[in-house]
Amino acid sequence: MAERASATVAVLGAGSWGTALALVLARNGHRVRLWAHRAGTVRTMARDRVNARYLPDVPFTAGVEPIADLATAVTGCEFVLVAVPSHAFGDLLRRLAALERPPRRLAWATKGLDADSGGLLHHVAEHHLGGPAELAVLSGPSFAREVAAGLPTAVTVASPAATFAERMAAVFHGASFRVYTSDDLVGVELGGAVKNVLAIAAGIADGLGFGANARAGLITRGLAEIRRLGRTMGARDQTFMGLAGVGDLILTCTDDQSRNRRMGLALGRGDSIEAAERAIGQTVEGLRTAGELARLSAERGVELPICEQVNRLVTGEITAEAAARGLMLREQKAEFG
Repeated sequence: MAERASATVAVLGAGSWGTALALVLARNGHRVRLWAHRAGTVRTMARDRVNARYLPDVPFTAGVEPIADLATAVTGCEFVLVAVPSHAFGDLLRRLAALERPPRRLAWATKGLDADSGGLLHHVAEHHLGGPAELAVLSGPSFAREVAAGLPTAVTVASPAATFAERMAAVFHGASFRVYTSDDLVGVELGGAVKNVLAIAAGIADGLGFGANARAGLITRGLAEIRRLGRTMGARDQTFMGLAGVGDLILTCTDDQSRNRRMGLALGRGDSIEAAERAIGQTVEGLRTAGELARLSAERGVELPICEQVNRLVTGEITAEAAARGLMLREQKAEFG
């Protein structure tokens, strides 16, 4: 692994996940420019030395510098890490591309698909930054609050540029944050996106009172859906058996820290999407990703029955009970093959 010489890194997005990753970097001795799109948020964080909205119990260490100006945040950084919701990813990339000196090393910790095209985020980055840019994604089973609290966490960094993946791993790797590397950008991105929809499904099942058997079945068959889609998109199957696949899937489907699972629980209990979103108070990526996966499923001729039922529920076509019935009444088939 590359040496962990001190780095200056821009983290774009001051939600819970971006802030937690900024704290990891700062604790490892790096300088972090934490950018937020609202100047008032930046002023408050700079004054109070804490992200009071998302992580009020975790004060900033000395290496974290809140910054409101995007060009200032990214200038002179070794690499830029984007941690905004997927619906804001494309717009932020357009802004980065318009800078006098766009970043040439860009990573993201965003888990989702592009809001405009429904495609993978690295396609968006390639489109805006061009071929010379080195790209990477950071993903895996990781709740922001646990990362910020310094609890043990293991994730994957994937990049076709091996030196970039190794450098990112070295910069992030610490006593409580373990980083593995991969070159399967597609597989790691897909795992992080699809698991959000499957977590809604698992939450629905638990909200309906279906029990542990049903949850285990949904997780297992959900993994089969990720693998089927991945094969058609050039991902390596073994990626889905790792941290960014089954690891993240299990975490998101089984723990109530997951926003997507909490959304499913609310829908299973009969709450509206709007009421659940207000109660959760943060972006629930799986709501929009469900529709994007329905489009991918149709385009590629891949059966994604769990994701399909979630999308039908989210769009108001069916109820939670009907979604569950639709899955149970599917025709009998072999598990593999």
